[in-house]
Amino acid sequence: MKLSELLKNIKTIAIHGNTDVEVKGVNIDSRKIEDGHLFIAMKGTQVDGHKFISKAVESGAVAVLLEDMPENLDEKITYIQVASTEEAAGKVATMFYGEPSRKLKLIGATGTNGKTTIATLLYKLFRELGYKVGLLSTVCNYIDDKEVPASHTTPDPIELNRLLADMVKAGCEYTFMECSSHAIHQHRISGLEFAGGIFTNLTRDHLDYHKTFENYRNAKKMFFDGLSKNAFVITNADDKNGMVMVQNTKATVKTYSIKRMADFRAKILECHFEGMYLEIDGKEVGVQFIGKFNVSNLLAVYGTAVMLGKKPEDILVALSTLKSVNGRLEPIQSPEGFTAVVDYAHTPDALENVLGAIHDVLDNKGGHVITVCGAGGHRDKGKRPLMAQEAVKQSDKVILTSDNPRDEEPQAIIDDMLAGLDATQRKKVLTIVDRKEAIRTAAMMAQKGDVILVAGKGHENYQEINGVKHHFDDHEVIREIFGIK
Repeated sequence: MKLSELLKNIKTIAIHGNTDVEVKGVNIDSRKIEDGHLFIAMKGTQVDGHKFISKAVESGAVAVLLEDMPENLDEKITYIQVASTEEAAGKVATMFYGEPSRKLKLIGATGTNGKTTIATLLYKLFRELGYKVGLLSTVCNYIDDKEVPASHTTPDPIELNRLLADMVKAGCEYTFMECSSHAIHQHRISGLEFAGGIFTNLTRDHLDYHKTFENYRNAKKMFFDGLSKNAFVITNADDKNGMVMVQNTKATVKTYSIKRMADFRAKILECHFEGMYLEIDGKEVGVQFIGKFNVSNLLAVYGTAVMLGKKPEDILVALSTLKSVNGRLEPIQSPEGFTAVVDYAHTPDALENVLGAIHDVLDNKGGHVITVCGAGGHRDKGKRPLMAQEAVKQSDKVILTSDNPRDEEPQAIIDDMLAGLDATQRKKVLTIVDRKEAIRTAAMMAQKGDVILVAGKGHENYQEINGVKHHFDDHEVIREIFGIK
């Protein structure tokens, strides 16, 4: 493709060199540059790509997209200066890969909690309805039934457009993706055409990056502000930021709720660990999920499918067949008659929701709740005491342990969590740094009818300690301790 074609939707400050050159590839990583490539010099949060321009040229780059022109220009290279390479990268990538998001219906889900569940369930639902579908999520990416491992919630713009192009090539009609606040703020989704957007909820998270809650909220809102008038939004009317998100969108807005009047409504009729009976828009359906937050998630899925033109009856039949996403409220029964529940909950709000769901099932059954949880190293420290407070509030016993300490001292993270508790609350709490021993201790304490919540890691199969990832899977550990396969 000609460089001039790639730059069609880009506002340039200056161009030095010939734009009539052929570009064979686009990359933001100088190590991946080959002959005929365009190198995009990004000013990342960790490394400034401008430092690697000469390396990219040595590797065969014919053009460089940048913000700061170098003092010494190579006359054989074309230099394109823009205000923000971060913003331009997505637009260039989508042009290079043939604007794949315009050739399928792309739906983005954003919010603090529920993104993975909603995107994954939509993927499963539409496959159940007989369509070829793509998925871009924290857990894994899929091109129809082909698994592509995920390293970030939202890939970089080059990888993202390459995956979307592969989905188009595979015949996918729909793609469902998580849109993290980082990805939105860093313009990783720039240039994409979304057919619809979903807002789940907003609570404290990622303040290590965004610094303030307002910045975090505004990053999420940017996604909806950027939707076209041909798109739709499904927003959670039960969240106080639900309508804030859509204040400035051009898209058609629909609401969902389990508490008030909305375009899509649901209520719980019965709740068990095996699942729930719900009423969705006046029709009864049995689902294999528990918890009010999962009712919201299912309602968002239902509303999105309706907005995409699917029949309500077909959607409900398909919903009844779906199972929980890996590491999201997954129950494991012990031979002794108590239950362990594995969940990814790693924010105060997520812990509150998961524990609330467990109590919905335990209501009037007399079982106790034992919570095993920790907090990640080098992430928002302010949420650590809040997580401990939420765990203590709805648990009979809490064991604070390691999550992914990364290169922080595990005991220091636990101490930060303990700092949020008063003397009375601390009487409920044990601290065991070794996560496996913490889970084993919880199992030794549990009696028939009790529930152990093992929170924080969910689908992850590793524990990062001192910068090294060691294999660790909560599911495997629990089954080993329970003596089951």
